Amino acid sequence: MSISQVVKDLKGRLDGKVAIITGGGSGIGYESSILFAREGADVVVADINLKAAELTVDRIKEKFPLHVRKHTAAYKVDVAKEEEVKKLVEFTLKEFGKLDIMFNNAGIMHPHDDNALNTDEKVWDVTMDINLKGVWFGCKYAIEAFRRKPNKAGGVIINTASFVGFLGSATPQIAYTASKGAVISMSRELAVNHARENIRVNTLCPGPLRTPLLMDYLNTEEKKNRRLAHVPIGRFGEPIEQAQAALFLASDEASYITGTELKVDGGITAAYVTSDEACVNIPPKNYYKPQAEKK
Repeated sequence: MSISQVVKDLKGRLDGKVAIITGGGSGIGYESSILFAREGADVVVADINLKAAELTVDRIKEKFPLHVRKHTAAYKVDVAKEEEVKKLVEFTLKEFGKLDIMFNNAGIMHPHDDNALNTDEKVWDVTMDINLKGVWFGCKYAIEAFRRKPNKAGGVIINTASFVGFLGSATPQIAYTASKGAVISMSRELAVNHARENIRVNTLCPGPLRTPLLMDYLNTEEKKNRRLAHVPIGRFGEPIEQAQAALFLASDEASYITGTELKVDGGITAAYVTSDEACVNIPPKNYYKPQAEKK
């Protein structure tokens, strides 16, 4: 086998691509940043918590020391502020010369989000500012960056929504639910508007995940089981499973996919009644290192 063939075979699914991942300091964003880097992308890990973003970059360098060198960067951004999102994209263009993938993943689930009667207007506003307006800003400046590329090379936008954009819940989080439903609708329209520019826009719709954010909220077995009763697979999802789906959407393997909602939800949106048999589905391992492993 020739050296050129060996090199070709070693190329990753995102080789030569430049990606921004917001919310890259934890959860789905953390796992996606590492996975995208593993597959050859230059990654800008963006997060409002700069230290968390830097730890993600450190983990990338630890996992892939031969690949990285200057090919990843941490960047502090509040996605609810348009000027900061604009500067994030400008930073990426200056450092890496282009932008190919925008993964608008940053979001919040406010602890005081409740039903229509009990949710304070401030909770509604901050949720919409981050979960919806922040995604809009990311799309806006990504599209501008894509248009600068020669030969209508286009680009890919992935927006994190949720299964709650399709289902109602008797344990309400009305601002969160409304924001995620809006992300789905907005993404669909953007996909149609910009398809002829070789720009693909899709939404990633996770089911309930085993993240600190949700597990802290579901702090009793009763609360956990209340949710799992509706998940056909019978367990919470892992962030790495969302990252793997995002990788597919970002790659050229998804070249004919736009305006789509990819539900990675353990079957929850397909279920009416679920089985009462024990779960035998084994979750994959995340890249995340618990503190105990870091000592």
